[in-house]
Amino acid sequence: MNTDFARRQMIKQQVRAWDVLDENVLDVLNEVARECFVPPGFESLAFADTEIPIGHGQFMMTPTIEGRVLQALGLTGGEKVLEIGTGSGFLTACLATLASHVTSVDLYDDFLDSARLALQAADIENVDLLQMDAMKELPDGTFDAIAVTGSIQTFDPRFTDKLAPGGRLFVVVGNAPAMVATRALCVDGEEVIHESLFETELQPLINGALPPQFSF
Repeated sequence: MNTDFARRQMIKQQVRAWDVLDENVLDVLNEVARECFVPPGFESLAFADTEIPIGHGQFMMTPTIEGRVLQALGLTGGEKVLEIGTGSGFLTACLATLASHVTSVDLYDDFLDSARLALQAADIENVDLLQMDAMKELPDGTFDAIAVTGSIQTFDPRFTDKLAPGGRLFVVVGNAPAMVATRALCVDGEEVIHESLFETELQPLINGALPPQFSF
């Protein structure tokens, strides 16, 4: 497989065609070697518009969704980012390339171990990987951007509570097939503006069904 050609085709025919027009995002998708983050044996699917199984019933997001996540966050280089759901580590690598620092959490130690190796091989060092169930706890501090890489059944305000003023959150909310990708902007530390971006369907986070008191 001509990986450079396949990568260019992925960006042109899939990602750009689905309204990802931010040149910084397109550049990072061209720069980070996606084929190095897929499970062994799936290299031929690294640039296909399909979810790739990574274990534990979880899947790597499609390139189009990854592009839309990155574009929605609008990273400019100085941000501190929280990623909920490390998975393969590919989106982690893209976030780290676009931002100052990434804290990425995942429930599964083996995901963290394989992502750590792939990030090290890519010479990406501005990442902390933590084993954590984000539906029960979140890392200390606030963040300029938060990417939730699995869907949740009902919006969880704990995520926006972790946004610094001006911070942005990307999360997919709802039940299949009626899920909505949402961006939340923390205006001043108190007011949060929610924007529906597009309809999609995304693998749920483990424990992503929330108690009724979190609904609004």
